[in-house]
Amino acid sequence: MTRLLSDPPASPAPPAAPLPGMGSLPHPNGVAFRVWAPNAEAVFIVGDFNSWVEDATPMSREESGTWYADCPDSKPGDEYRYLIINGDQRLSRIDPYAREVTNSVGNGVIYADEFDWEGDSFELANFNELVIYEMHIGTFNATKDGVPGTFDEAAKKLAYLAKLGVNAVQLMPLAEFAGDYSWGYNPAQIYAVESAYGGPDGLKKFVKLAHQHGIGVILDVVYNHFGPSDLSIWQFDGWSENGKGGIYFYNDWRSKTPWGDTRPDYGRGEVRAFIHDNARMWLRDFHMDGLRYDMTLYIRTVDGGSDIPEGWSLAQWVNSTLAQEFPRAITIAEDLQNNDWLTKPPEWGGAGFSSQWDAGFVHPVRDVVQATNDADRSMGKICGALLHRYNFDAFERVIYSESHDEVANGKQRVPSEISPDDPTSLFAQKRSTLAAVLMFTAPGVPMLFQGQEFLRDGWFDDGRPIDWDQAQEFRGIVRMYRDLIRLRLNRDGVSSGLIGQHIALTHVNDAEKVIAFTRWSGDHAGSRVLVVLNFANKEWTDYRIGFPGPGPWRLRFNSDARVYSEDFDDTPAEDVLPEEHGWDGLSHSSALPLAPYSALIYSTD
Repeated sequence: MTRLLSDPPASPAPPAAPLPGMGSLPHPNGVAFRVWAPNAEAVFIVGDFNSWVEDATPMSREESGTWYADCPDSKPGDEYRYLIINGDQRLSRIDPYAREVTNSVGNGVIYADEFDWEGDSFELANFNELVIYEMHIGTFNATKDGVPGTFDEAAKKLAYLAKLGVNAVQLMPLAEFAGDYSWGYNPAQIYAVESAYGGPDGLKKFVKLAHQHGIGVILDVVYNHFGPSDLSIWQFDGWSENGKGGIYFYNDWRSKTPWGDTRPDYGRGEVRAFIHDNARMWLRDFHMDGLRYDMTLYIRTVDGGSDIPEGWSLAQWVNSTLAQEFPRAITIAEDLQNNDWLTKPPEWGGAGFSSQWDAGFVHPVRDVVQATNDADRSMGKICGALLHRYNFDAFERVIYSESHDEVANGKQRVPSEISPDDPTSLFAQKRSTLAAVLMFTAPGVPMLFQGQEFLRDGWFDDGRPIDWDQAQEFRGIVRMYRDLIRLRLNRDGVSSGLIGQHIALTHVNDAEKVIAFTRWSGDHAGSRVLVVLNFANKEWTDYRIGFPGPGPWRLRFNSDARVYSEDFDDTPAEDVLPEEHGWDGLSHSSALPLAPYSALIYSTD
């Protein structure tokens, strides 16, 4: 039949076959929806496009307990929910796969991925050349009182971070959480980006700008539990056992976590796919350069002792997929049990992570620099921290002295632990920066926590923004971190030993609290770096240290230099031409000046 000009326009035809995928699926002629609700008797999609009339748009049941509908009148930007009928229960639910929500208890928003990446093809640095900066978007650069920071505000500091020298930021979790203030470890909607921070397009803009500054972006994800509050997936389709969480969760003793009875059911195929596809989404759609998994101990075990084999196999599956699809990406486990199997490959039975946070570094280093009395500083602990590694690979560990966990929950920033009454005191400056020297010279992937580079004090609080005036006040300490990062990454071609695997402890004096070690890359003797650290409140004018060769050895760093702090003594130290006088089992040696609580770094030409 021929349509007359006065006839209303024909409705666009929906796709001939159901579209693949979960959640809202925009297409040229509308939006399709798919949701998993195996125990539902009926499911309806309600939203702006049907004036929120509950029974206007029924969904059709598919195999495997999913429901599907195609809505030609819906479009990106429309808000929507599912109405699930199970007996007498009429359950209004946010889409578990919603890419955008109005808030954690609001509505899903149909999201069309139309972001212009402008050809973004950034590649993360090699793991041995990474320096990570952990960041909490809500506090990193919050500029308005009573309002958390946003992606746009955080992006204004990317030039600062690039100048500092870091080449990766690790963002604390960004999945939509309850309220506007949070650390992020209480995800309510794992596919949606926190609305208070700027939503999905705000995050994409941040990542693109970070890449333009030469900075990769690693995202912290939480798969060991969900919620526990504002969980629309709790008893999602009305079914549950033992009063527990229903289809997305264990419904027995395995549900228990330190954060509530909300451990996902890692043995159920649909839940495994929910997590697996979420990890892929961050790297594929948001151009993330890696993921850091929160407390994997509670993915692989219930309580640290009772194993969850399917949790381990899920980590293997996700990590194998990411390694295949995104070979330059890094995956980092927070497990803190010094377990080599986390970073062994899946084909060997390992979990397949690239690296893991290293409890074998952070705890002994903090213990030593925070001890009140020099006599209590164990050089044995420092030796252990320097030598610890997983599977003989130094870069399978991320090393740090501050992280969000280490500066909260009863613990504070290192300067505040050293000198609670005055975190900017000489001792706080000296010993906290000794920890930094260790972090940047020990084998491993160094990570600092936001504000650490300018003596941020107190403890981490999601309502206490960074005070950027401190960056100017302690610009000398910022310069020290910048100089250390420059050495760590061999920016001037004089410290390649610091990007190598190798370390040799050449001098350990527990009585006087002095340590020296060499670092090198490959078999090239010219790449050697010598690091000397004095952990005592004692000055030396002629402390003899062995050198692995005649030199000359150029002084590359002196932590006591007054350019770093007007409080420092500026103890003179110079290039060294060692004597052919055997010491520390090495062929040459020299007498060095050592300031209290200070470090010297030398390398050959």
